[in-house]
Amino acid sequence: MSNDINVLMGTPIHRKSAYILDKFLENQKEIQRRYPSSEIIFATNEDDLADELESLLVSGGIRGRVLRYETVRPDYARSRVWNVVCGREAIRKYVLTQTTAHYLLWLDADMLYDPDIIEIMEREIQGYDVVYSGYRLRTSIAIALAGGGCCMVTRDVLADVEFRCIEFKNGFAFNEDTLFEFDLIRLGKKIRKGFFFTISHFEDEENAGVIGPRRVGPYRRLTHSRLVRYLLIRITIALRHDIGAWVNGIIYRLLEMMGVVGPAPKRRKAGGGSGKS
Repeated sequence: MSNDINVLMGTPIHRKSAYILDKFLENQKEIQRRYPSSEIIFATNEDDLADELESLLVSGGIRGRVLRYETVRPDYARSRVWNVVCGREAIRKYVLTQTTAHYLLWLDADMLYDPDIIEIMEREIQGYDVVYSGYRLRTSIAIALAGGGCCMVTRDVLADVEFRCIEFKNGFAFNEDTLFEFDLIRLGKKIRKGFFFTISHFEDEENAGVIGPRRVGPYRRLTHSRLVRYLLIRITIALRHDIGAWVNGIIYRLLEMMGVVGPAPKRRKAGGGSGKS
């Protein structure tokens, strides 16, 4: 990799989640055109997909490389999260040992991003260690405000925080982006969250949930405060069950009764809406 690369984009990828790969690569090409000091790093544990990606990068004139890794997990583990964890770890270690890039921007292969994403995220991360831009979850009206699908981190953070997964023998698994946020809070890292640009999250080849720039409302400001997130994750680990949705529902209903927020939004057809609040 050239020493003039300032931002690396990291994308763990598997065949099952690569259903808009052509669109994603076109989006990536435009992102790189607008920000020449960038490069994409794919990580996959599928050799045939790795070969295809390497060919597509060359034929598409896209700067990047493909890492191959093996998924390592406990014998009892069944969650697919381990594949993602090992992919993120492969990218994290590559960035630290093989590059001098200042930032790593995590992207998902089933999303399309504002072509100015790097310039915007670089601006928003100033004074912080990590910055998240929110997006809609697939097949849901729910919104991820601290997800791994759009997250920029500094090089120092990569040196301090590894990606990990917890899967209990009852079958409950803690995903890697939640534990990453937990470790950031535990280590006192400075975190910024918002909706800074448009992101389209695809359910399939044609339909996507879209969210654009918008303010962070009082409900999410409360539920994403450092203390609430830390306690929620800590309690969930102790109980070995996901209580997040239950607690969030209670908080939302309380705020609704107080008139702080409006009624919970109804599910909308994928692909619609500007995300304006």
